[in-house]
Amino acid sequence: MQSLWLIFQLLFCLFLGFILARRLPTWLEKIAFKILPYFTYILLVAIAIEFAQTLHSIAQPAQIVSDAISISFATSIGAFLCCYVLFKAIGFQPTQGKVSAELLIGSLLNISYAFIALALGYGLSELFAYFNYQLHVSTWYLLLVFMLLIGLDLAYSPLDRSWLNWKILLVPIGCIIGSLLGAIICSFIMTNISLKDLIMLSQGYGFYSMTGIVVTELRNAHLGSIALINDLFREIFAILFMYMIGWRYPRSAISSAGATAMDVTLPMVKQACGNEFIPHAMVSGFVLSVLAPIAVSILAAL
Repeated sequence: MQSLWLIFQLLFCLFLGFILARRLPTWLEKIAFKILPYFTYILLVAIAIEFAQTLHSIAQPAQIVSDAISISFATSIGAFLCCYVLFKAIGFQPTQGKVSAELLIGSLLNISYAFIALALGYGLSELFAYFNYQLHVSTWYLLLVFMLLIGLDLAYSPLDRSWLNWKILLVPIGCIIGSLLGAIICSFIMTNISLKDLIMLSQGYGFYSMTGIVVTELRNAHLGSIALINDLFREIFAILFMYMIGWRYPRSAISSAGATAMDVTLPMVKQACGNEFIPHAMVSGFVLSVLAPIAVSILAAL
């Protein structure tokens, strides 16, 4: 019952933000949109504080990083290949494009901000612990505020009905199926994590600011830490795929980007893949951004 209540809170805040869009005062919406880009880093600082406080009770912290990177690589590759196979089956051929080293460096720099926020939170926790004081931060309530802001943002996403055709929907479908296949493959290699938990971890689609907290609340800090690092690296792998082979296989690269395709990696889609693939990124990112909290919450509660 507690799990269902937590899931309800999460989804309620997401849809409340979606419903409140265009109904709030203009000045309040402007504040919300200004806060949103920075709220992720606030959330990551809070996550790191909680993580630092539980780190000493977690066995083999190095194993957490190793497991997370393995899962992220397998699910990212799975999404890429599955999307490729789906579009290959209906006769689509590779395309051509160009890349920019400057934009690649800028994108990786943005990812580094997430790691800086995590390091800051960890450092703050250790500093206060040194003076025998424990910081108390409610990451769950911060996440609820974040989901409200995400719902507000989704309502303003420039989606066009003409984009919703079955061919474009193959991009998020490829991500979903490929992520599941990646989790299944990992189950043959990683015996320390059950298949059910691997499937749960695979459904974050790069939504790192959400999955770590949800999994920690509904399961435990160990799996929550893996979920956080896993989705951080999924975003990194998405950026690398976008610039290494996205110009040749744009739909597959967008699929590997998961939920980040409509925000963080969207500028890379435009530059590396071309404007004609922006609808693919917007639709895929939108679908997966809505699906991720639902799938992770339900699977974590089972």
